[in-house]
Amino acid sequence: MTDSTPPATPPAIPPVVPPVIPPVVPPGRLASLAQPSYDLLCGLRLRPWEPYDTPALVAAYADPDIRHWNRPDLLTEEQAVTRIARWRERWHAERAAVWALAPADGGCAVGLIGLADIDLRGGSGEFMYWLLPAGRGAGATTEGLTVLTRWAFGELGLHRLRITHSTANPASCQVALKSGYPLEGTMRGALLHADGWHDEHLHARLSTD
Repeated sequence: MTDSTPPATPPAIPPVVPPVIPPVVPPGRLASLAQPSYDLLCGLRLRPWEPYDTPALVAAYADPDIRHWNRPDLLTEEQAVTRIARWRERWHAERAAVWALAPADGGCAVGLIGLADIDLRGGSGEFMYWLLPAGRGAGATTEGLTVLTRWAFGELGLHRLRITHSTANPASCQVALKSGYPLEGTMRGALLHADGWHDEHLHARLSTD
């Protein structure tokens, strides 16, 4: 007796439907760019982090003010080398873009400005920043943020950039405002610091501002 059962019909393969909303920034855009450097009027230079910046990173993550507002873990020199290498990898993975603020005539970093939480599809990212005591008082963060904001909108093509900070940190609030990031509101109990939960200010700019 032969089996007269018809062969099972394979399931239909659904057609590939392109996304209704294309990404704001095409994938691969950030990875294709060389990380730029900029000389600032304050005498500092924005540039990629280098292995010789290791002592500066170790010192920064041990600085009481930087630890209080940014909550970094203490680093050994070996861990700092790994962290700097990871920042370069994150550029190519299109997850973050991190710059050192360093003397224009050479030397170790005295600060950092980073663009984190990069969402190319959604066209957004968040700036973070800190300065060691040697870099404070010259307006370097404000000038650096202004330069990198133009890069993020003009060269990379993002649509919205934000800055968040504890409401108990008025210095960071002034940096955001002076860099052209208006205050949009307060996020209650948004970030846990060593002394408890802090409300956070949200500042943001659009490429159309």
